[in-house]
Amino acid sequence: MRQAISVLFPAALMLSGFLHTIAGNNKTPGDTARFDGIYMEEEVTTNLESNLDSLLNLYYISKALEKDTDYNRYEKDSTVPDFPDSVYIERIAGIPTVVNLSYNRIVRNYIDVYTKKRRESVEVMLGLADYYFPVFDQVFDYYDVPNEMKYMSIIESALNPRAYSRARAVGLWQFMYGTGKIYGLQINSLVDERRDPIKSTDAAARFVRDLYSIYNDWILVIAAYNCGPGNVNKAIRRSGGKTNYWDIYYYLPRETRGHVPAFIAATYVMHYYKEHNLKPRDIDLPLANDTIMVNQKLHLEQVSEVLGMPLELLRDMNPQYRHDIIPAYKEAYSLKIPVEYTAGFIAMEDSIYAYNDSAYFNTDKIVAKPAVRSSSAYFVPPPEDKYEKLYYTVKSGDNLGFISMWYNVGVSRLRYWNNIHRNLIRSGQRLVVYVPKSSAEKYRKVNNMTFAQKQAMIGKTVTASANTGNISSIPDDGQFIYYTVRSGDTLWEIAKEYHGVTDSDIMRLNNIRNAGSIKPGQRIKIKPKS
Repeated sequence: MRQAISVLFPAALMLSGFLHTIAGNNKTPGDTARFDGIYMEEEVTTNLESNLDSLLNLYYISKALEKDTDYNRYEKDSTVPDFPDSVYIERIAGIPTVVNLSYNRIVRNYIDVYTKKRRESVEVMLGLADYYFPVFDQVFDYYDVPNEMKYMSIIESALNPRAYSRARAVGLWQFMYGTGKIYGLQINSLVDERRDPIKSTDAAARFVRDLYSIYNDWILVIAAYNCGPGNVNKAIRRSGGKTNYWDIYYYLPRETRGHVPAFIAATYVMHYYKEHNLKPRDIDLPLANDTIMVNQKLHLEQVSEVLGMPLELLRDMNPQYRHDIIPAYKEAYSLKIPVEYTAGFIAMEDSIYAYNDSAYFNTDKIVAKPAVRSSSAYFVPPPEDKYEKLYYTVKSGDNLGFISMWYNVGVSRLRYWNNIHRNLIRSGQRLVVYVPKSSAEKYRKVNNMTFAQKQAMIGKTVTASANTGNISSIPDDGQFIYYTVRSGDTLWEIAKEYHGVTDSDIMRLNNIRNAGSIKPGQRIKIKPKS
């Protein structure tokens, strides 16, 4: 048997087994107390307790519990039932499963943890199961993995996608770095797909399937998933070639000994929670959601600000993005949002990408240029006793040239005071302007003036063409007009000015493939609808 396992075990899985080993005390039977006839009770040594605690700190969990005024309703009274061993044995035997579920005092100990000591946390997990288990079921069915193996996620992470163990295992399925990379998960400074519920589940199903091809026993698969195939193989050798989990129990690392009993207890509780007066919590994770493929770099705050949805909810639905950045530079990445926001995202996609993008993605930092020391002193803020600090909110159609004339300051100074590069400003941006105190009253009014009033202030006459942007009414067979793009323009903003026109219409008419690729001075054709 030992030789067969060694031959069947692929090199990649040997590596993953080594990397997946959880830190713990490897003890032989001589290091442990004796059996008590069934198997002795041990302390809870898995990450179960810490995972349950971390679960309650998640945003969507804490918000759900804030609403639930009945959260702490349980006391040590008759609402927490107790059952004899014979009931547990009968119930476990009645669970439809291909996994060999045994019962003993160790399993009973874990059932008590779930149904008595940590009832509130278990009710949260029951609520989360409605969100995660449909995904697990689909993936496991595709790879022909038993449905009940999804309960491994309960003992691995307590259904917390941000779970992080002391051995540096991460995510719902607690992948180590090496194992995750072997199974194709992307792990870098910005993205950790071990925290992606769909991709990590796909990897877990393949890992579980590979382990079963070696052991042909789902209980040994659960043990190997936790401590690594190397430790399971070692336990089999030390036991004299036995392959029953309970026969090699005391040859396994201490934490793994509790892993299988915890799995059996979790499986029991997920089937019989009602009998223990446990009720699933209502969790604020939307069951109806859409996945949008993002093809440009995007910050979650941009989505949150433009669509008006909670940033924490976005983070909880997309836990794989470690710093809220979707780095879609060369490949598309997924963004999951509640279904009610889908139409808004599609309608305002260009605005979302453009929103404050210079603050989130400053491309000037990619190629650094040394500052010119000789001129830096010229641009320092003027002394407060002689100058007043005003603010101007950029309007559609504005550019630095206009603003500098309205306030009678140099463009270079505007750029320096506001850390602006390449004259790029956007509608809604708030600019700092320093003006002499003697004329501050005059310039305070500028921010609330119309374009025509501001131009009149500097002696400029506004034509109909200039006042409506760079629109040239040059007909094309009487159907089209032309618009010259200005700094800060987006296709979405341009389209808003014309009845029935969308940014997609403009892109299609001008053969524009990327909405963010338009440039100042570019002349685009528009076909207004009557």
